[in-house]
Amino acid sequence: MLWQPKIPDHYLADDSATIAAQILSRREELGDRLLILGHHYQQDDVLRHADLTGDSLKLSRMAAEEAARRGTEFIVFCGVHFMAETADILTPPSVQVLLPDLSAGCSMADMAQWDDVNDCWDALQSIMPGERIVPITYVNSSAAVKAFVGMQGGACCTSSNAGAVFDWARAGGESPQDGPARILFLPDQHLGRNTAHARGLRTEVDMARDGDSGLAETVLWDPRKDGGGEEDAYRAAEVVLWAGHCSVHRLFRPEHVAAARAEHPDCTVIVHPECSQEVVDLADLAGSTEYIIDVLERAEPGSRWFVGTEVHLVTRVAKAMAQRNVEVRMLSDCQCLCTTMYRIDQPHLLWTLDNLAEGRVVNRVEVHADAAAHARAALERMLANVPLAPVAVKG
Repeated sequence: MLWQPKIPDHYLADDSATIAAQILSRREELGDRLLILGHHYQQDDVLRHADLTGDSLKLSRMAAEEAARRGTEFIVFCGVHFMAETADILTPPSVQVLLPDLSAGCSMADMAQWDDVNDCWDALQSIMPGERIVPITYVNSSAAVKAFVGMQGGACCTSSNAGAVFDWARAGGESPQDGPARILFLPDQHLGRNTAHARGLRTEVDMARDGDSGLAETVLWDPRKDGGGEEDAYRAAEVVLWAGHCSVHRLFRPEHVAAARAEHPDCTVIVHPECSQEVVDLADLAGSTEYIIDVLERAEPGSRWFVGTEVHLVTRVAKAMAQRNVEVRMLSDCQCLCTTMYRIDQPHLLWTLDNLAEGRVVNRVEVHADAAAHARAALERMLANVPLAPVAVKG
């Protein structure tokens, strides 16, 4: 987590309506010089100020296009740190990307550090000499990890297109003529495992469920344990999964699905693929944030849905869907919210805009040019080879 300077007390003392009015005034003053981005998981009183809303990569790509059209100088990203990094990677140097609160990080992204990933890579080369490995990183990762993957000939993926990126990598990635390859998937083990399972691979979860004592086609690498698995398990695996996870989606449990079905046997359960395989296997549908929104917007009136993803998004969609007589509820009553994104609030947004209006740039997120070039390569390989449409992981 980066250090965030304390903002002046008066930003915290003013009421919400006053702050909102001041944000609007500053936005008008800055005009097209400013573009505000709001992630789906953001709280409503911040999201209402956003020019563009969406998931992290979609926002960055839209922002690059919109900034060029407007001649924008400043992008204020109401999300978390890795998202601001991605926006900086995809926009020209003339555009400065700001994060209203530098402490808005991502625990999942933080679980994969450059040194640990590099050590893992070297170890796998030693364990599997001569075997081709293509690294894939979820976009929910740091610029440093994206750069590592880009340097090693790998690609980024989203929760929408992870399956297509898997296919590309297993077929040999940038060098299919050299034959098929194994995958190192960073940093979210659950998206990696669910994608591998959807591709027909036998995961550790499958083996444990079936009482099979053999070697699975997926295996976990835990950097805290120098891997932690037996060398034979890594040699047998088609996919090596990094021991990372989303702190929000890991809160959903199989018993939550069971409770929903017990209460309403006619319900449909839809979850994000950052949930564990045990949850995804029990759900009716699984897919990205955009996929979940799309499915719910097309749901039949009178239908009932339980949703396993971040609470601010579910609450917002539930309110909208109620107008169509579609019932949408959280899959779990636990506080499944992105606490780090919650650090972005109206006071910090106003503080950022006040400084811009007065000629000061605060909380700029800037990726070193060399790292940005390698990270951009990983993103471009994804964009060149696979679709970005919101497809299902299961369903």
